[in-house]
Amino acid sequence: MIAGLGAILLLAGIASPVSAASGKDPDWPCIQRKVPQLSLGQVWTGPELPGSAKDWSKDADIAALVEEVAARRMPLAEAQQEIKDFAATLPPEQASPRLAMLVQGLFDHMDAERSHVMSGIARYAHKQIQFAAELRKEASAVDALRAKADADQSALAQRADRLTFSTRLFEERAQSLSFVCEVPTLIEQRLYQLTKTVAGLFPEQK
Repeated sequence: MIAGLGAILLLAGIASPVSAASGKDPDWPCIQRKVPQLSLGQVWTGPELPGSAKDWSKDADIAALVEEVAARRMPLAEAQQEIKDFAATLPPEQASPRLAMLVQGLFDHMDAERSHVMSGIARYAHKQIQFAAELRKEASAVDALRAKADADQSALAQRADRLTFSTRLFEERAQSLSFVCEVPTLIEQRLYQLTKTVAGLFPEQK
């Protein structure tokens, strides 16, 4: 059985990483600093991309490759090899422009995916904050009922058991959130490794 004070102390902790991480967004629960969007310069170390690279989605082969290698279910080494195999098929005159399109496609696709994940984290965290408020309220009510000399002990035990179950559920959701918080960083790291691979394939870099 969880005492009311213990529950309050436990649930109050949900907001503490927010201030440490961002200092601005009350719905951001992660210890990782919130960076809503990336800039290409953060992940790209190769030559400047031409404006035509923004048309990457019009190239069916590039679009398919972006979709394939961006997926985290594909091991990074395998994704990097897919990129190298693709580059090996390009005629010399197509290498630079189409590799530039690949870089832009990877950045656009994975930055959008990362932003989507971060929006989901914020929504999830907001629900957790509401859940925490409800549990704090119920913990106080259980404590007040426990303090009554004439309290129905059977009803009190049932209510306390429900509070214990709900608090355990809250803790499990908080643990899941801690894992999800790592996803934006994993996407960013994968994006950097993939674009680094492409950078090494540009004719100018050989």
